[in-house]
Order: sequence, then C-alpha cells, then structure tokens
Amino acid sequence: MKIKTVIADDEVLARQKLRQLLQDDTNVEIVGEGANALETIDLVQFTNPDLILLDVQMPEMDGFDIVSTLSSNEQVRLPKIIFTTAHDKYAIRAFEINAIDYLLKPFTRERLKEAFQRARDQLSVSHENGADKKSDPEGSTYATRLVFKSKGRILFLPMTDIRWIGAEENYVRICADRENHLLRETMAHFETRLDPNCFIRVHRSAIVNLQHVKEIRTDSQEGESFVLMHDGQKVPMSRGYRARISQLLAR
Repeated sequence: MKIKTVIADDEVLARQKLRQLLQDDTNVEIVGEGANALETIDLVQFTNPDLILLDVQMPEMDGFDIVSTLSSNEQVRLPKIIFTTAHDKYAIRAFEINAIDYLLKPFTRERLKEAFQRARDQLSVSHENGADKKSDPEGSTYATRLVFKSKGRILFLPMTDIRWIGAEENYVRICADRENHLLRETMAHFETRLDPNCFIRVHRSAIVNLQHVKEIRTDSQEGESFVLMHDGQKVPMSRGYRARISQLLAR
C-alpha cells in the first residue's frame, strides 16, 4: 500500500530535504507540497492524502490551525499527521490531537522511516476496520499513548501500561507498571481519551484498566466491594459500577 503524502512547510529547503529522504521509498507517493496554510488545506481537499508531514510554524495559520480547519470540514477525511518542527514545546499538544509522530529538525532518514512505519501500521488497522471516514482530532479516536512532562522529561507512556487512574482533587494519579505520575487534569476530561472497552470507571474517583484486573471482591467485615489488580493493589468500587464491570470481565 502506497502512502499518499502531502508535505507542508514554508521553507523550500525543508520540503526539498523531505523529498530527498523519501525518494527511495517506493511505498510513499508525494502528491503535493504546501508552502502555507491555504495551499495545504486545498491540497488535502483535492488529493485526499493518507498523511501530512506538517510543519508547526506556518505563515498565517500554524499547523494546529490547519488540522482544526480540516477537521471542521465534514467533506474532508482528515489524514494522519506527522509534525515536523525545530521546537519541542509543542509535543504534548501534538499528541493530544493524536498525531502519529513528532519529528524534531534536523532528523535522520531512519527517524523519518520509523515515523512512516507507525503511519503504515495505523493506516492498515483503519483499512481493516473500514475506518476510512473523517477522524476527530479532539478525541473520537482513543489515545494509544499518554504524552506529558514530568521532572524535566517528556514521557511517552503507552495506555496499556496504565493499571488504574485515581482522582486527587484537581489532579489525576496515573498508576503504571513502573511508577506513578500526578497530572493536573480532571477525571471527566481524562476519561474521554480512554477506550471504554479497556478502561472502566469503578468509582467516582477511580478508573481501572481491565487488562490488569484480577477479580472483584467484597470485604467480609466491611461489606465494601473492591477491584483486585494483578499487582495486589485494591481499588475501591461503588455498588453502582459492579454490574457493568462484572459483565465486561465475563466476556
């Protein structure tokens, strides 16, 4: 399967560099180049590409504005997005709209090839599932990884590594395989990014990953129910959520 690709960058040399890096890849078809936002939007409308290599800083509108404009057009299928930029400060925002990758200039042929492989994998899944319709960058496609800053680092945490999430006032605590992370986020907003077939709320203040759930128990003395995780952690469960989680675990 050839990946129909649009290159969007206001710098001529940057566009030429991308063409050079991709010229030997017979599985990539470059269908056009955009030097500004309007050209890029028109190209996407007329060529219906699978992917955009999109610079963040563009004249008139930045890369995020371009994505927002395309996604608001019901007649346009939003392509997969790989951002290309010289600045790392936009990384978290990029992954919040489900960008496939975020390439920091200058990047190597190998790094670009890795990003295209991610795109190829996602496109294959979309085609198999018949999901060729327009995607919503605000979250109709559930996140596959969580991107956030922690102690001066930008972390890329696969959603499958998250065991459970707990609410702590204006924060959520992400309990993963190796460490916990505290993010300033509301539980309700965070839940919209989670696949309901994998993550389920078991309490007003707790969401669990079904892949890490061992069983449901009721304390014989207190009479309170809880979810027992594979690592031994006990997550409190409200009675109102018990029926649904029992049904899911029974599948």
